[in-house]
Amino acid sequence: MKYLLTSGGITNASIHNTLIDLLGKPIAECDALCIPTAVYAHPMAGPRNAWQFISGQEPRAPMVGLGWKSMGVLELTALPSLAEKLWVPLVRKTDVLLVEGGDAAYLCHWMRASGLADLLPSLRETVWVGLSAGSMVMTPRIGADFVTWPSPAGDKTLGVVDFSIFPHLGNPDLPENTMANAEKWAAEIAGPAYAIDDATAIKVVDGTVEVVSEGLWKQLAP
Repeated sequence: MKYLLTSGGITNASIHNTLIDLLGKPIAECDALCIPTAVYAHPMAGPRNAWQFISGQEPRAPMVGLGWKSMGVLELTALPSLAEKLWVPLVRKTDVLLVEGGDAAYLCHWMRASGLADLLPSLRETVWVGLSAGSMVMTPRIGADFVTWPSPAGDKTLGVVDFSIFPHLGNPDLPENTMANAEKWAAEIAGPAYAIDDATAIKVVDGTVEVVSEGLWKQLAP
C-alpha cells in the first residue's frame, strides 16, 4: 500500500501533486472510499463533522470534495456484522481510501475488529490518505495526550510505519500543539517521530519516507 499521511488534508499544491503521483492517474479517473469512523469518538467532533467529511463540505481540509470519479462510505463499525463478500471486493477495486481524523485509538480498534487492518498488506497499489488520526493510526504509538477513547491497547496503534506523528503543529485552534509540547511528547514516545503542521504530509512507499511540505515540520529524535 502507498501512504500519504497528512495533518490537515490536501491543503496545498505540493501535497496535491504528491497525491496524483501516488495514484498514477488524475483524480477524476479514480474511485474512492471515505472512512469517517475516527471522528465519532473525539470530544471535539461527532456526527456533524462526519457529515461534513462525507459530503465534501471540508474547505479547510479537502479530501472527499476533490473531484473523484466515484465515492463511497466505508463505515468500519458496520463491517463486523457483514459478510466479507459485501465489502472486501469493493475495497480491492478502490484506488484510494480517504481516512478522516478524530481519535486514532478508536480508529485502530475498529480497523482490527472490522478486518480492514488484515486486508491492507494485500492492497499493493491502493493509496491511503490519512488526515490527523487517519495518519496517526498507521504509527506504532500516538502518545497518551492524543488518546481520548479508552482503548484496551492504550496509545499503541498499527505500527505500519516506524515513526510517530504529532499533527496540527502551530494550528491557532489548537494552542497546545506547539513545538515545545511536541518535544515533550517525543520524549514520551521514545521512538522516531515527526511534528508536522497542516501544510505538511509524509509520503511512504515501500518503506521510503519523504516529507512534503509548504509549511513547518521537524524530525524529532527518540
